Amino acid sequence: MKLLMVVTDGFEEVEALATLALLRRAGLEVTLSSLYADHASGRYGIHVDGMVPLSTLDPQSFDLLILPGGPEYIAEEKDPAFLSMVQAFFRSGKTIAAICAAPTILGHLGLLRGRNYTCFTSMDEDFGGHYVDRYVVVDGNLITGRSCAASIDFALAIVERCLGRESLEALKRSIYY
Repeated sequence: MKLLMVVTDGFEEVEALATLALLRRAGLEVTLSSLYADHASGRYGIHVDGMVPLSTLDPQSFDLLILPGGPEYIAEEKDPAFLSMVQAFFRSGKTIAAICAAPTILGHLGLLRGRNYTCFTSMDEDFGGHYVDRYVVVDGNLITGRSCAASIDFALAIVERCLGRESLEALKRSIYY
């Protein structure tokens, strides 16, 4: 299974890097992609190099899309190609995992209508779905996380979706969760 994580300047470091580390620890193939370049700086100044520019990838060759939060969501929401990619993932029934501010992108696209979801609480709007006050909510092909504090649970939900319960339990044991 191939996973794609997309970030740009302003990404929330814990949500992106903790999730990435746990997914790779579980043995998943995750491509870290930057929306505009081969690098990005996080919300708190952590600079990450060696990313794959999104424009050089075929997003449809991936099975799952991961969207960390942070102020980056503003730039992502203004990028028509990015929004088209998110909608294509959704239409194809592939899983989208979004945490903190990122689920609001899904909400603004209408993808949360009739769905259970969570997001950073103060960013919840009337997205036509049902906001659930939990760290992680899984509803069909959507995995949503509430905040930075939910990063481990968010990553674990992705591991369970991709590799199943046995791999999830093995990962949890390996990190003393």
